[in-house]
Amino acid sequence: MNKEKNDLLKRLKDDRMYRTFSNLKVRSEQIETEDGKVTEEMIVEGQAVTFENPTVLFKCGETEYKEVIDRNAFNEADMTDVIFNYNHGGKVVARTRNKTLELFIDANGLNIRARLDGTEEGRKLYEEIKGGYIDKMSFCFTVQEESYDKEQHQWRVLKVEKLYDVSAVDFPAYDTTSISARSSRLVVAECEQKVLERTQSKKCKSKELLNLTY
Repeated sequence: MNKEKNDLLKRLKDDRMYRTFSNLKVRSEQIETEDGKVTEEMIVEGQAVTFENPTVLFKCGETEYKEVIDRNAFNEADMTDVIFNYNHGGKVVARTRNKTLELFIDANGLNIRARLDGTEEGRKLYEEIKGGYIDKMSFCFTVQEESYDKEQHQWRVLKVEKLYDVSAVDFPAYDTTSISARSSRLVVAECEQKVLERTQSKKCKSKELLNLTY
């Protein structure tokens, strides 16, 4: 537990955020090389971000706190050098800079296409995904601008500052738990819950006083 807490604090230091999605798919393509040989491209595809889709980040008390990624959030995002790896660590197996990782934005969200046959680690990862041992991905980003709807308890990410990586993960440690949220978001939730508790306490005291009066 202490290790998990330390890992969380380490990740929160630079304000990076992590989200998990599960539609990770693989396919292969045969291509002919310049010397006439036929080789197999190992391709991984998935939708990294779904726009306008409320996601529960965490629960505080009885209240669910959610997040929505605005459909224009990536318009100005820095995606010049995004990497694909395993569990947000280890060796890079695909990268936008050498065109083995491609990012596509459509009306529904941000999609990725990664070619993993360029490294031994990538080929191993492809086989593990193909075999169903790894079926989820997580992406890491920072926020430039966001808004908060107090009535809905929901953040809207208006502008993503930078997308760092998309990673295949064996366990969705950042999916629908408090670890998904920045410390500032947890502070907002905790403050709201304290106000709610004080309000409920006052109501109870007023009701007790009313009962005593009559």
